[in-house]
This record gives sequence, structure tokens and C-alpha cells, in this order.
Amino acid sequence: MPPLVQLNEVSIGFRGPVLLDEVTCQIETGQRIGLLGRNGSGKTTLMRLLVGEIAPDDGARVTSPGARISLLPQEVPSDLAGNIHDVVLHGLPAAELDDAHLWQSQQRVERLLTQMGLDGELETGTLSSGMKRRVLLARALVAEPDVLLLDEPTNHLDIDAIRWLEDFLLRWPTTLIFVTHDRAFLRRLATRIIELDRGRLFDWSCDYDTFLVRKEAALAAEEKQNALFDKKLAQEEAWLRQGIKARRTRNEGRVKALKKLRVVRSERRDVVGKAKLDIQSAERSGALVAKVQDISFAYGPREIVRDFSTTVMRGDKIGLVGPNGVGKTTLLRLLLGQLEPQSGKVRLGTNLQIAYFDQLRQQLDDEATVQENLGLGGETVSIGGNSRHVLGYLQDFLFTPDRARTAVRFLSGGERNRLLLARLFTKPANVLVLDEPTNDLDAETLELLEERLVEFDGTVLLVSHDREFLNNVVTSTIAFEPGGVREYVGGYDDWVRQRGKSAEADGKGEAPVRKAKGAGAVAVGQPAIGKRKLAFREKRELELLPKKIEELDAKLAELHEAMADADFYKQPTAEIARRQGEAKDLQQQLDAAYARWEELEAE
Repeated sequence: MPPLVQLNEVSIGFRGPVLLDEVTCQIETGQRIGLLGRNGSGKTTLMRLLVGEIAPDDGARVTSPGARISLLPQEVPSDLAGNIHDVVLHGLPAAELDDAHLWQSQQRVERLLTQMGLDGELETGTLSSGMKRRVLLARALVAEPDVLLLDEPTNHLDIDAIRWLEDFLLRWPTTLIFVTHDRAFLRRLATRIIELDRGRLFDWSCDYDTFLVRKEAALAAEEKQNALFDKKLAQEEAWLRQGIKARRTRNEGRVKALKKLRVVRSERRDVVGKAKLDIQSAERSGALVAKVQDISFAYGPREIVRDFSTTVMRGDKIGLVGPNGVGKTTLLRLLLGQLEPQSGKVRLGTNLQIAYFDQLRQQLDDEATVQENLGLGGETVSIGGNSRHVLGYLQDFLFTPDRARTAVRFLSGGERNRLLLARLFTKPANVLVLDEPTNDLDAETLELLEERLVEFDGTVLLVSHDREFLNNVVTSTIAFEPGGVREYVGGYDDWVRQRGKSAEADGKGEAPVRKAKGAGAVAVGQPAIGKRKLAFREKRELELLPKKIEELDAKLAELHEAMADADFYKQPTAEIARRQGEAKDLQQQLDAAYARWEELEAE
């Protein structure tokens, strides 16, 4: 059976390095292909070539006669208008919209909208970004394409919508090619991996996990081969510099060979390095970051949160999950004291320095360059107390000097995210608030961001629909569920497992529970059965304990700082022993205060 689409020695380039350099590829029937590559490597360009939106500079694109190809673009078009039925209908070829075929076409649209849970009468302008993406997917599907191309299909979708899409695409009978940063999505769907790397296309013909193993081995082999090549080139350059007369007949061949080596080395495109993400830690916050007691908030009749309680301690890494538009960003603002609850109270800890990553990218000026957005008109930025040139710092985030002088409106989604991370990490912080930071980031940058967040000794509040990212980073999860907002220990998979148990507990009239730090089970969002009422003395003790913990923590930090000074151990032995004993005593008091606080909280 002939391939549906074939690229024969295709080349294309815009500004900068060639994106596709004499690429050859065949797309067969019935495959689910994950297309991988670094941000800016040309994945979207390759998809536009496959669908026929753009033509190659050289080479040819050949499609099977009658083959239909549809593309779901990465961005929602700004001019998307009309009701859902009409938008989807216009995904059909013009020949199927004439009077003779219109009735059948409308019936096909109605069947598809029912299958996808869409109301054809709704105006697309009133929909959320996630729902608009579903409408665009329906428009791509209605022509029943032989090849369906999806460019970042999970962007702006909540977790339930992503899982629905996975199930839907697993049943899709024809060929699927997709670009995604969602590793869980990739693992579940891809049966073949194609990678675009430095202008070349590599067909790994395996699933994602097998690809990771093979790719690591291939990079190690490439590094070894390049090292041997560079060693030979250096030896030949040294030979030439020794003054051997190149005009001698016996040396002419060696000189020519050296020239060829130079040409090969100049044409080599080295592996793109990883971004260098270093988070600037500010002075430590107090042990308590936020104490939230029975807060409620609503926009008119739409309830966001009711009677929710939690405690955020220094070092916590908390994920917020739930459907789009449910109020996750509102809850973030409540936790940080930026929005007053309508009932209940929020008490913030001391010395909080907050850095905020904005999901809507409103912190960037599209008309200014990358360099201007970061440096705010200056040539340097302060990183860790040291001054660095803006261009040098941007290279840590994989922006070349030429790219740094480009207006932001020309950046890809992944590049915009990297620029926002670069700006975020210039600010010393002990609380990081990240609202959808993973959109459009390539896998390598995602993994590095995960590592840095895990190593960060401050507090992280994270809104994300990336299941693997949540699993790898967060220590607890606040979930918006049909029954209200609840908190669970662990990441996404832990929440799914505990959610089932909570549903069973609810059916028996029991409260859902989570584990407090170092304590037993405590209720989230409602009082648990069997709890006793605290005596007045215990209530008063509970109110005073956070302040006591902060004071003990501050004293201990001050003492540790003094003990870290090189001159500390020049004191008499007795004084050193006394201070060490004082530190040990303070640590014991602090541990006891934490234990008592958790005990009373559990009560």
C-alpha cells in the first residue's frame, strides 16, 4: 500500500539555520506518530508542509490520490466567530457544501458534535480557550481525514479534557501525527516516534520510553565520535603550524584532507544545550507561609470555595488541579492574601517574597525585543548579587544574541515561556507561584524546571494540567471536585487513587482526609467525625504556637549563621560547646512545638 504522504529530500528555511535539510519521510496508514524536537526546531513548519499550507524550498511533497489531511493549529485563531455548528461545518471541502450535499454534511456535523459533547448553537466567542480547542478539533475531524495533524492539542485543556481526548484519539481509525509537551499523553498514544533535530529527521519506530533509552545511547555515541573527529582535526592543524612545506608533493594530499576536515567541522550543527535555570533564593520566609481557616468565596451565585482550611509551611510544594474556569487562580490569590475571603480568615507568615509566573503571558511587551523585555531598558541584570549582561544571561535560556534582539511577537510559544522563566528567575523569591508554566516547553526544559523546583528550598504553588509534572514536583494537591475543594498528599496519581477512596468514604458519611506533616489524618474542608472540641486553654495554645515556631526558627537560623562564620571556632572551647548546646536545645524546642501544633490541629 503506498504511503499517504511522502517527503522527498525536502529543505526549507526562514531566518537562521535551515529548519529542514534534505528531509525524507513516509507516513503510513494507521500509525499514531509523536513528533518531537526542541522549541524552534521546525515541528510546526513540518506539519504545515505535510498539510500543504506552505511549499518547500527544495524537494517534493507527494500525497496519495484522494488522501485528506487536516491540521489542528497550535494557536486559536483570533477571528474565530459564529456558532459551533457553522464553524465545524466549514471544515468540510467546498464541494460538500453545495446544495446537493449540504443536508448530508449538516447531518455529519450533528453526529460529530453529539459524539464530542458540543452544543452547536453556542457562540464560539463565548467559549473558554479549552472549549475553542475542542471546536477546532471537531472542525479538523469533520472531513474524516486520512491523516490528522495535531499541534500541541493539550494546550489550554484541563486534565479531564485531556483524558477525554486521549480516549477519543485511541479510537481514531486513521493516521495521527501530533506534537505535544505532555509526556503522559505521549506515552499513552504514540506507537512511533519521529524526531526533528538540527534540520534532520530521525525515525525511531518505537514508543516514547524506548525512544528515551535509544536517544541517550545515540547522543553518547555522537559525542564520542565528535571528540575523535575534533582530536584528529587538532592534530592536523598542529602539523600544518609546524612549518611543513605544503607545496611538497607528498604533503599536498594531507593539506587537502585538512581543508575537507575544516569544511565538515564548519557544517556540523552541535547539539543544542540545555537551558540553565537557576532560581534565586531570597532570605528564608518564616516557617509558616499561610494559615487558612474556613474561607469561602463566590462570584455572585458561582461558588469558588466554601469552608476550606489548610496550612502552607515553608518548603511545601502544592499543586492546584481542576477544570478550566473553576477558580484555581482565584484560590491562589486568596492563599496569598491578594484577595479577601468573604468569610473565614487567612493569616500570612513573615518575610514572604513572591515571584509570579503569569499563565496569560501579560508580563511581556510584544513590540519590544527579548532583550528589552528582560533588561527593562538596561544592559545588565543582577543575578545572585552579581551583575550579568542581559545577552549572556539570555544565552542560559537558549536565546542567541540575534534571537535576543527579536521582537517578542515573533517568538514561538515555547520561547515566550522561556523568556518568562528568565524574567521570573531574576527576582529573589522564597515563594514561587507558577500558573501553567509547562505550556509549549520542550521535554528537556521541562525536566530541568522540575529538577530546580524540587531543589528549591522555598515554597511552590503550582497550577498545572501536566500530570507527569505534578507527579514529579508537588508534595500535596488541592483539587476542585464536585463536592468542593479538598487537599490530598502527593501528586496527580496519588490524588486519583485517594479520590476513589474519598468517594467511598463520602458514601459512608465519613470525611475525606489527608495527612498532616508528620501527624495523623486531619479533615480537609469539613469537620471529621469523632473530633473532640478543644478546651479554651488548648485553643489559646494553638493560636500562639505559630508565632512561637517562627521565633524559635528565627533564633536557630541566627545561631546557625553565627556558627558558619570562620571566626566562630577561634573562641574558647567552652564557649563553642555552650553555643552548640544552645542550638541543640533550640532545635528540640522547635521540634516539640511543631509536634504539639500538629497534634492540636489534628484534634
